[in-house]
Amino acid sequence: MNIIELQGVSKSYPIYDSPSNRLKELLTLNHASYHKDFWALRDITLEVKKGETFCVVGENGSGKSTLLQMIAGILQPTEGVLKVQGRVSALLELGSGFNPEFSGRDNVYLNAAILGLSTKEIDARYKAIEQFAEIGDFIRHPVKTYSSGMAVRLAFSVAIHVDPEILLVDEALAVGDIYFRQRCMRKVHELRQKGVTILFVSHAIGDVKAVGDRVLWLDKGRVRECGPTEQVVVKYLAMMAEKDSTYLEQSAPAKPQVVVAATLRMDAPEIVTTIPNMDHRHGDERARVIGIAVMNSHGEPIVILEPDSKIIVRVSVRAAEYVGLPNVGFMLRNHLGLDFAGSNTTREGHQLAPMAPDEIRTVDFHIELPSFYPGHFSFSPAIADGTLENYRMCDWIDNAITLQMGHSEGTVYGYLHLPCRVEVNARLMETVHGN
Repeated sequence: MNIIELQGVSKSYPIYDSPSNRLKELLTLNHASYHKDFWALRDITLEVKKGETFCVVGENGSGKSTLLQMIAGILQPTEGVLKVQGRVSALLELGSGFNPEFSGRDNVYLNAAILGLSTKEIDARYKAIEQFAEIGDFIRHPVKTYSSGMAVRLAFSVAIHVDPEILLVDEALAVGDIYFRQRCMRKVHELRQKGVTILFVSHAIGDVKAVGDRVLWLDKGRVRECGPTEQVVVKYLAMMAEKDSTYLEQSAPAKPQVVVAATLRMDAPEIVTTIPNMDHRHGDERARVIGIAVMNSHGEPIVILEPDSKIIVRVSVRAAEYVGLPNVGFMLRNHLGLDFAGSNTTREGHQLAPMAPDEIRTVDFHIELPSFYPGHFSFSPAIADGTLENYRMCDWIDNAITLQMGHSEGTVYGYLHLPCRVEVNARLMETVHGN
C-alpha cells in the first residue's frame, strides 16, 4: 500500500530583480510578469509504501527540504499531484513550528494540538515528551532562550510522541550532540519496527545506510536516481568524489612527463588477479584493481576469519596511465553494509612511488584481527591518486570478497571485544579497610 504518491510534482518560486518589479507585477494584477521562475523541483514522480524508510540525499540546494515541506503540507506544488495518507509529524527546519515567545511546555501543547491531539491526549504524553527531551527546567522557559541543540531535542521528542503514521526528518539531528543523536537513531529504529513510514533527509551517509530501505538522489531539483540504498549511495558518493577531484585538478600542478619502458614494469612478485565478487565499481579508470585475496600469516588463502588471528589482505593494482600519488587501500564492511573499518597505504605512512602506465603493484596489509561478533564481513579494495584530504578515485570495487567471522571463545558484547587487561588494586582495598 502506497502512503505517499507524487505524480509529476514540480515547485517554482518567483525571483524578482528588485522590490519594484514585485510591486509592478502586483499593480497589474499579475497580468504582466516581472519575475523569473526558479524551479526548486522538476517532475518528481515517486511512491512511498506504508512502513517504508525512505531516505533522500543530494547536495545543498537540490530540493530535499522543499520536497519534505510539500509532503508535510507546508508548501503546495506548482504542478503535479501529491497524495499523502495518514498523520504526518515533521521535524524540519530548526525550531520550525515553535513560537519563540512561548515556553517549551506551551509549544508542546500547541504543536500536538495542531497535529490533532486533544488536551487529554497531550496530558497523557507530556511526561514522556519531557523525559525524552531532557532539557530540565528550560521546558518552562521561552524557546528563544534555547540553544539549537535544545530546540531539536524538544522538537524531536514532540514529533515521535504524537503517534505519527508518517515521520519526516530533515537534517535537524545534525546539530544535536552525539549522545542525543544515538538516542534519536534508536528511536527511529523502534518506529520502523512499529511500521511507521519514515522520510529521512541527511548528509550523514552512515545513517542513511543504517536505516534506509530505499534512497532518492535529487540533483538540481530532478530525480537523478531512486532505488535500493546501497546501489544509490555508491553512485552518489562516486559523483561527489569525482566532483571534488575535478575542482582540485583546476589548481593542481602539471604532471611530469614519463618515459614508459617497452616491457611491463612490476613491483609485485605475488600478483593476485582474481576478484571473487563485484557489486558495484566506480572511478576514472586511470588505474584499476586487478585482484584481491585474504590470507593467513603464511600466505595461504582462507575461507573463514578466525577471531584473534593474523591475516594478510593482498591487493594488486595496475596503472592505465601516470598516477602521481597512488594510494591503495580497502574498506571492511559488516553484514548491514556499514563501513566497519579500513585502511590504506597513505594512512599507514607508506607513500607509494608514482606509477607509470602498465605498471603493477601489489600491497599486503598485515592485520591483527580482534574478536568480532559472528557475521559476514566484506572487503572493498580501491586505488586513488592524491592525499588523504584531496584525492581522485581511480577504482573502487564494492564487496569484492566476503568472509564469515568465526565464533570466539568468549561472548562478544556489541561489535567487537577490545583487548583488555583487568587489574584489581588489592593494596588500595587493604588501605581502605584498614582505615
